[in-house]
Order: sequence, then structure tokens, then C-alpha cells
Amino acid sequence: MNTIKKYEIAKQMYKTIGVDTDKAIQLLRETPISIQCWQLDDVTGFENRTTGLTGGIASTGNYPDKPKNIDEFRKHAEKALSLIPGKKKFNLHAMYLDTDDKIDRNEIEPKHFQNWVNFAKENKIGLDFNPTCFSHPYSEEGFTLSHQDDTIRNFWIEHVKRTRIISDYFGKELGVRSVNNIWIPDGYKDKPIDQLAPRMRLKDSLDEIFKEKMNNQNHIDAVESKLFGLGSESYVTGSHEFYTNYVKNTNNVIICLDAGHYHPTEVISSKISSYLAFNEEILLHVSRPVRWDSDHVVLFDDETKAIMHEIVRCNALDKVNIGLDFFDGSINRIAATVLGSRNTQKALLYALLEPVQYFKGLENKGDYTNRLALVEEMKSMPFGFVWDYFCELENVPINWLKEVN
Repeated sequence: MNTIKKYEIAKQMYKTIGVDTDKAIQLLRETPISIQCWQLDDVTGFENRTTGLTGGIASTGNYPDKPKNIDEFRKHAEKALSLIPGKKKFNLHAMYLDTDDKIDRNEIEPKHFQNWVNFAKENKIGLDFNPTCFSHPYSEEGFTLSHQDDTIRNFWIEHVKRTRIISDYFGKELGVRSVNNIWIPDGYKDKPIDQLAPRMRLKDSLDEIFKEKMNNQNHIDAVESKLFGLGSESYVTGSHEFYTNYVKNTNNVIICLDAGHYHPTEVISSKISSYLAFNEEILLHVSRPVRWDSDHVVLFDDETKAIMHEIVRCNALDKVNIGLDFFDGSINRIAATVLGSRNTQKALLYALLEPVQYFKGLENKGDYTNRLALVEEMKSMPFGFVWDYFCELENVPINWLKEVN
């Protein structure tokens, strides 16, 4: 039976429970997924740096065919993008600049990313951005924007200011708003006596960084918290509580919720509605922690589905920016990129194929029995037929692994 016939069967089955599969597919096609560049080269980047990965980041594995230069890297990126259906963005870190200039991070300019803008135009995608506040001599002491040394702190302030300018440039050039997400590794291995002073310095740094207002149509800032990192097990300056309060009191800065940045029993799917209740926009970093923030390849698993269910049930596709954050050097890097991206999109489609209003009606009537039973029955619906049809509409192979192999 071909894909179209299977889809027609699924369409009729979903129709009996009030779900319009054509509408679900259209919403999926219009919802961008921001695909992280760093999976393709184990967070190496293209600076002439002598230090390895620092800041609690660790990419493990030695699978062959890691890109040897930026041209090969972009070819790998193009291959991955060609195997991922739907609307896409590509998420760059500042260390992925493309230049022969000998410059430090506080000197980067839009011209150093012009080839990435050309790449985005050729592939009809948007770009997101991140300052790189790790793997640098000025981050070796474990502090950047909250550092006691004004020289070091001002270096990082200038770096982040410049990433905002570059992010704004991306938005202007591509007509797609760029999200510039700030994550810093700052913290202590053991519990400090003074937990306030570093946070006051971080607040002052952020205030200075965001002092220049930018056009929200082109660019928006995000801040990303973390529970702990290697070397900051007992105290992280940019905690969830710190950034939650910061975005509440600062215009045009949004929170980033990373799936691996919380206690093992915490999940970001339970946090989303708390921000949406206050009409806040949010950024997601969809990842897969295994016992800690280990950034495994995203699976079509319960938490990924729960995250997407929460977005759809809250009718918040226009308020949630969906981005990915994982890296695994032990398997084919292109395959990992494609697999994690497609699993994220599958989870979103799975959520879009739920009769949300009907379930809410049962809940409002107190009919929790039927609500629970029918939610479980949904799991055996022919979701895969709809996904295959979506891939065919997008001219993307259903059996994509053959191409990577």
C-alpha cells in the first residue's frame, strides 16, 4: 500500500475523533525547528584556539568523518538539512565564524558571518545565534559575566554585545527573527560564602549588554539557566530563579528552558504553562539528559512528546521557539542531527493530532475516566501514516538512513 492510501486511511480514522490531519500537517510545516550546528563537529568551531572544551561541556566519541574545515562542515550541514522536513533554522555559536582575520571574541562583526548568511539564503532557512562564553583563556577561572576582574568581565560584556549586533544582522538580512541565547558557565565547585555578589555582577553585566534596544522584528535575547556543570557542582550564578526574575523585570528578554538543566526529577514540560500564564515568550532547548545534562540525541520519547503536547494544548506555537541542543561524537554526526530533528518534529505532529478541545471538554465536566482512557487509546492511532505523508509532501525521504549510510 502506498503512502497516500495509508494517509487516507489515517485521515478518516482521525476524523472520527474530530482531528483534521491536513490542518495538523500545515501547522507542522509552518513551525520552525532551530537545529544546532555543534552536533556536526563536537562543539569544535572554527577559531584558531589552543584550548579544548571547557565550561563543563564534554563531547565524547571518535566516530570518523568529522568535518576537517568550514567548507566540509557546511556540506555536512546541507546534507542534514536536506533530510529534515518542514521549516528550519540553523543555530550558530560565535566560535563558528568564517574568517581568516586574527581576531578575539570581543572583536567579531557581521562580516565574519557573511558566508553563513549566504548559506542561509541558499537553503531558505533562518539563523539563530549564541555568544561563546567558554573554551577561552578568559573563562579558565570558571567565571565570565560575573567575574570579579573588571578586565575579564568587560571582555565578555563586549563579546555578548557584538553577538547581539550579529544576531540583529541575521534577522535583517534573512527576514527571519534571530534568537540570541546567552549561556555562561559561571559557578563554584564548592558552596561559596557569598552567593549574592556574583549574581549582582551578572545582573550589572546583563543590564549593560541589554542597554542598547533593538528591533524585536529582527532579534530577541534569551538567557539560559543551569542547575550545575562540571566545576560548578555547588553553585551556578545564572540559576533558574535568577533568570526567571531577570526576564520578569527586563523587556524583550526571554527565558530559555533546556531539557537537561534541572534536577533529575524535574522536566521542562511542567514549566512551560507557568511562563505562558504571564503571556511570556520562551525558548526551548530540546535535549535528552541521561542522569545529568549529557545532551544525548533527542528521541521520540515520553518527555519530548510531553513538551510538544504542552505547547499545543496551551495553543502556544506562536510563543515558543523550539531549538535543539545535543552533541554525540560516538555515532555518525549527520545521522544524529537528522534523527534528533525528525524526532522533535514527530513529537510535535503527535501532539497536533490530539483532539485537544474534546479532551478539555471532558476535563471541564469532571469526566476524568474517559479523559484518561481516550488519551491512552490515542497511542494506537496510525500516527506513522501521517508522518510518512508529511515527509513525502516535503520531498524528504522516509527511509533517510540509506542516504547517510
